[in-house]
Amino acid sequence: MADIGRPDWDRYFLDLCEAVSKRATCDRGRAGCVVVKDKRIMTTGYVGAPAGLPHCDEAGHDMRKVITQDDKISQHCVRTLHAEQNAIIQAARFGIALEGGTLYCKMTPCRTCAMMIINAGIKRVVCEKRYHADQDTINMFTEAGVALKVMNNTVEKYEGQ
Repeated sequence: MADIGRPDWDRYFLDLCEAVSKRATCDRGRAGCVVVKDKRIMTTGYVGAPAGLPHCDEAGHDMRKVITQDDKISQHCVRTLHAEQNAIIQAARFGIALEGGTLYCKMTPCRTCAMMIINAGIKRVVCEKRYHADQDTINMFTEAGVALKVMNNTVEKYEGQ
């Protein structure tokens, strides 16, 4: 007899990302990340300032203008690290190998996170939605052999995008 409503593994780990995101300290980008190998959690990360530095929730956002790949000006808070970055950093800090793992996250990783994912040896990325500037990431993942699965092909919207 089948379990009705039992999530598949991708949905299960994406749901855990949502739980991890509740620790995020930047209200513009409440995101969480879970890195898994063989259906076991290796590390998690959430959006937040480096340890010991003030968080957005305490000090406000540190907004910077960035020119996107399609020559539009976008606003970004640079006070915090992305959830994917924090997950990879936590693995490095505690000696956890991510080679061959799957990374779960809220939206398609940004270009910088994509490069870190590739160099960490992560082979698969599953995200809930798309990031508005994800073409470089898609191209790099394709070239590097990182499988990308987007559950909902809509672009994540957030304030000041």
